[in-house]
Amino acid sequence: MEETIKDEIKFGTDGWRGIISDNFTFKNVGAVAQAISDWINKDLNGGVEEKKSVAVGYDTRFLSQEYAQAVSCVLAQNDIRVYLSDTSIPTPALSFGVTKIKGVAGVMITASHNPAKFNGIKIKTNQGGGASNEITNKVEAYLGKASVQTINFEKAKEEQKIIMRNYKIEYLKFMKNYLDLKKIKNAKFKVITDVMHGSGGRLMAEVLKDTKIRLTLMREDVNPTFDGGKPEPVVEYLGEILKRVKTEKFDLGLVLDGDADRIAAVAPGGEFIHPQKILGLLILHLARNRGRNGGVVKTICGTTMIDNIAKKLGLTLYETPVGFKYISDLMVSKRIIAGGEEAGGMGVQDYIPERDGTLAGLLLLEMMVYQKKNIHQILKEMEEEFGRYYYQRSDLKLGEGRFDINRMRDIKTILGKEVIGIKDFDGIKMICEDESWLMLRPSGTEPLVRAYSEARTLKRARQLIKYGEDLLRN
Repeated sequence: MEETIKDEIKFGTDGWRGIISDNFTFKNVGAVAQAISDWINKDLNGGVEEKKSVAVGYDTRFLSQEYAQAVSCVLAQNDIRVYLSDTSIPTPALSFGVTKIKGVAGVMITASHNPAKFNGIKIKTNQGGGASNEITNKVEAYLGKASVQTINFEKAKEEQKIIMRNYKIEYLKFMKNYLDLKKIKNAKFKVITDVMHGSGGRLMAEVLKDTKIRLTLMREDVNPTFDGGKPEPVVEYLGEILKRVKTEKFDLGLVLDGDADRIAAVAPGGEFIHPQKILGLLILHLARNRGRNGGVVKTICGTTMIDNIAKKLGLTLYETPVGFKYISDLMVSKRIIAGGEEAGGMGVQDYIPERDGTLAGLLLLEMMVYQKKNIHQILKEMEEEFGRYYYQRSDLKLGEGRFDINRMRDIKTILGKEVIGIKDFDGIKMICEDESWLMLRPSGTEPLVRAYSEARTLKRARQLIKYGEDLLRN
């Protein structure tokens, strides 16, 4: 039994995800909850005798609420006080809530941007950041070691072992205090936000309700099928908002993923703003407009433009493997203005070490208010100052090719340009003499190999992706 569970449950870049009723079952969810309980009770002692508390939340996916209750019942029976969300919430709201209850950890039921058939579990630290590999490895090691202990949900509530909690109140209060709402209050920008049927819901509207910002929400209703696609803020799922920004003349379009910890944006005319550029915009706004100082963080597949911004502004640049938990670690140990990943996860200074799509989106709006320009104008100015780069990504199923990192280390030239640098601390990134680069990396959350590229021209960026795909297939 222990080996079977360990085969079915693996924590990746951001938690464990599985297919509902296949490997993501109530039995396996219970086993993970028991393993988390054992990790908390056996590894988080620290001489503290008082009862430990854990925050538990869930998104809008099929059965997420029921899975959250199941996890809560196991934790409660293991003598851990549970503060369970009374409704679906964004992952950042749960992460923020961990700090407010002074919890030792948080557990979020979500599969983030994955298709509707998936669900998952994310573990959060006592500071609200993503659990490190060290933590998830310990949890995995406890899988199947002990029988699952549980309690009836209603009985646990009656006995105050499970306490229902509204995590939105303090989360909204924080965002309203973080943002310069006095400055935003009388601005009249026209904004549309696509919630993608996720747990971001109407929170952005709540933050802006006393301002003159004309905010329109779309897909804010709960729909666990996600229109048959994925609640992922990438171009292929955003046809409607791209069209509406153009035809209805919005100044800014924003998109949240399924658990609202990731962001994408749309400029007037229906132009998709890649998250790589969003990170640059956030750094410039926080450093120049709001006077923040410190370092900045990007992942290994981050745009070269961030290097240029950091150099010109005199900011220390840190580079991490893919996965926000690595950025989170730096946000705890260093003074970081902003950190972000290519998938749209952005974290900012003086907050929990967590990515937050809602806050990042509202900061873009705040930047427009400060500079009295729409996002297209601001973006154009940033690219004129720090360079325009074209970024591409392609996902290949593992069965379509093989990933041999050693073979790729021997490549000397790519499409006529000399390879002058290689980074291989997460997959392999080959950097060419003209600043263009190609990176190949197995996904940590899906059975895929991802190919990334960037170049000064769209043509070369696309050619690099094709070159990478051919490498994987041959």
